Amino acid sequence: MNGILIMNKPDGFTSHDVVAKLRGILHTKKIGHGGTLDPMATGVLPVFLGGATKAADYAAAQDKEYVAGFTLGYATDTQDTTGEIVQLSGQYAAEARVRAVLRRFEGAQQQVPPMYSAVKIGGKKLVDLARKGVEIERPAREIFVRELELLDFDENAQTGRLRAVVSKGTYIRTLIHDFGAAAGTLAAMNSLTRTRSGRYGLEQAHDFAAVEQAMAAGAIDELLLPTDSLFLDCPAVELSQAGFERQAHGAPVFARQTAGFPQEKGTLVRVYYGGEFLMLGRVDELDVGGLALFVHKRFL
Repeated sequence: MNGILIMNKPDGFTSHDVVAKLRGILHTKKIGHGGTLDPMATGVLPVFLGGATKAADYAAAQDKEYVAGFTLGYATDTQDTTGEIVQLSGQYAAEARVRAVLRRFEGAQQQVPPMYSAVKIGGKKLVDLARKGVEIERPAREIFVRELELLDFDENAQTGRLRAVVSKGTYIRTLIHDFGAAAGTLAAMNSLTRTRSGRYGLEQAHDFAAVEQAMAAGAIDELLLPTDSLFLDCPAVELSQAGFERQAHGAPVFARQTAGFPQEKGTLVRVYYGGEFLMLGRVDELDVGGLALFVHKRFL
């Protein structure tokens, strides 16, 4: 069993819970996920099986798209509505104000991770400290918000939804918390759905019932995406037999032993032999000069 299974994570499950349940359904231990979701979140969670588990970190590093609901007027200790209210605001925000402030949060910025998060400082998870009532200083991290759009807003209820496309490490509930403060009030996230992770969208995601049915029918392979689907932005290179033999021994492959070799140093490529995906390769310089193809990451 080898490939990528796109799951629609249900509310109340941690990402680890999803992996644990799938381990039982699929009867396999070699399984992992690519990008943690909070228990209250739903949506796209790429799960990696077999040799594809080596690609999980690449999925975690890709941009994500979310649709999040928020409520203005109060803040919680978790920055979402699962937590305890720690502060109330009597300030009202008009829709025009909300839209104007949201625009400020697009682009590169610093974000302080929330205490209720899996971030480790000094070897300890922040969430474990938070549950003991301990709050510590957290260094801000660079994030990038590529798109931020207000989908709807009810001025009377002071509730709305936004769509965000963000870089790795971005906490949407923190983005909402910070946005609420910038709007002159307070805010807490009340729902979160990941609609896209890298290239994988919600329309490709499966629930547990579909996976169980596929296993019972002996058709689980029909739900799995190939590992190279994660790297379709990288150009493809096909090896000749001589090139295949060189890479098998860990030696760099010369351009003449490939088809589709890109002439730019540092380029990551999908490497195939006989139509089978072998690895990610990297175009780099040889010690004697000239470019060659080096092993970057194997997935077999």
